[in-house]
Amino acid sequence: MKKAGILNRHLAGALAELGHTDGVLVCDAGMPIPAGPRVVDLAFRAGVPSFAEVLDGLLDELVVEGATAAREIRDANPEASALLDHHFPHLDLVPHEKLKQLTADARLVVRTGEARPYANVLLRCGVFF
Repeated sequence: MKKAGILNRHLAGALAELGHTDGVLVCDAGMPIPAGPRVVDLAFRAGVPSFAEVLDGLLDELVVEGATAAREIRDANPEASALLDHHFPHLDLVPHEKLKQLTADARLVVRTGEARPYANVLLRCGVFF
């Protein structure tokens, strides 16, 4: 048994399969998920686990070279907006409809139990060297 890091076997396995430039969408419970990407659904109850908890856990394990979020997050969810700004000084903002389109090309979707609007970010994997 692993003693640290992500213990969910489905998520840990999916992360191990990612490569450079692969997309990983971390999303709230309401984000529509298109057919195509692998989905690891962590949602348990409204708010559990939170977007912040899942994002922080993923960032401990992934190399991320870029991130994209919906422009609407700025007004609708200042807390999530501040979290993304903290982690990604060069956050790319696009209209929410565009983010949903970009999700179709993601390799992995991690659904949280987050129940606040626009708590979604598309991560672009980097390399550790």
